[in-house]
Amino acid sequence: MANKSAEKRERQEAKRRLRNHAAKSTVRTAIKKFDAAVAAGDKAAAATALAESNKLLDSVAGKGIIHKNTAARKKSRLAHAFNKMA
Repeated sequence: MANKSAEKRERQEAKRRLRNHAAKSTVRTAIKKFDAAVAAGDKAAAATALAESNKLLDSVAGKGIIHKNTAARKKSRLAHAFNKMA
């Protein structure tokens, strides 16, 4: 049987895993909204979705949920897609 500190660590990890999963899911949803706006050619909606995506990416990177370079790479790709719009 695990000792008390191991049991507490398991509880903490379970909470963090749920929180991290929810945050990553929110980011993925925001990026999908941006991609849909770009595909539809709606520059105004894409600009709004880009700002929201960047904000969320900075937030999760700051909390250590994703690596800061991963966030920077995703933001760069989103900006490139936005700038390619006609």
